Amino acid sequence: MAPAILIENLKKSYGSVAAVKDVSFVVQPGEIFGLLGPNGAGKTTTLRSLCTLITPEAGQIEVSGISAIGNPRSARRRLGYVAQEVALDKMLTGRELLQLQAALYHLPQAAIASRIGAVLSLLDLQEYADKKTGTYSGGIRKRLDLAAGLLHSPDILVLDEPTVGLDIESRFIVWEFLRRLKEAGTTVLITSHYLEEVDALADRVAIIDRGVVIATGTPSELKDRVGGDRITLRIREFSPPEEAQKAQDLLQTLPFVQQIIINNAQGNSLNLVVTPANGVMNQIQEALGNVGLPVFGIAQSRPSLDDVYLAATGRTLLDAELAAVGTRDPKAEKKQNMR
Repeated sequence: MAPAILIENLKKSYGSVAAVKDVSFVVQPGEIFGLLGPNGAGKTTTLRSLCTLITPEAGQIEVSGISAIGNPRSARRRLGYVAQEVALDKMLTGRELLQLQAALYHLPQAAIASRIGAVLSLLDLQEYADKKTGTYSGGIRKRLDLAAGLLHSPDILVLDEPTVGLDIESRFIVWEFLRRLKEAGTTVLITSHYLEEVDALADRVAIIDRGVVIATGTPSELKDRVGGDRITLRIREFSPPEEAQKAQDLLQTLPFVQQIIINNAQGNSLNLVVTPANGVMNQIQEALGNVGLPVFGIAQSRPSLDDVYLAATGRTLLDAELAAVGTRDPKAEKKQNMR
């Protein structure tokens, strides 16, 4: 059986900006696959290329064995795409919007009413169907957007940041809906920068950073690769670089310390991977105290997907998000959106 989605060596630039440098991953039929990374990592460009909305400069894209570049029309028939931004005509009711969507998909006239009824029922939207979408809450609007993406019964549903901006209750409703879709045999590809979302939903994950896939596997596999427990340590609230380096040099000599990364973006805190054992934090504090280094804060936890990202890039996803905000070019973003 051909993969539901195959992407190999994808590249896409906007002028001098390389949005996607080298992205490769495979999604198997019937799984939920998560593309995790900070804003600006290349997730949306990858999805837009997959859904034939833009043309990449290089690479291969296949949907159920069909080239999305060479045969985009056939590929589109198998895809349902829900963009990050919900775009609804506020003057239309939910039912009217779905009728318009059905016409755009060229669904048989005899099947439209039953298909609309089915997606409204699936997403529990019956009571909102004949109300104008301008009266909908954010969660209801997102559910209607999902209904539109499913109207033509696609084999593969592609979702760009499906719960961004939603409250916790609405997010959980979307999560449960996606799990039901998977049980029914639909393949789901989602992008997200919410760690807990990908961890909770995805069978497998590709982590993308600056246009490159840096890790692929199940959430458990990726966390196991980090190895050991994580300890986050602050010498001071904002430590001088030389003090953090002194602490790193000392702690690397301890037998249970596997790896140390100095996180410059978070006040030169130290992120340690250690072999789990009793008394590890006490031994660290004692070692630092012996050379006159204070401990402002220390915490121990099991590895997370953020630790996977940290180990691969030297920064957390939050650091990457903040860096992206600081370097974002509104003019370039406007030009990219227009494309």
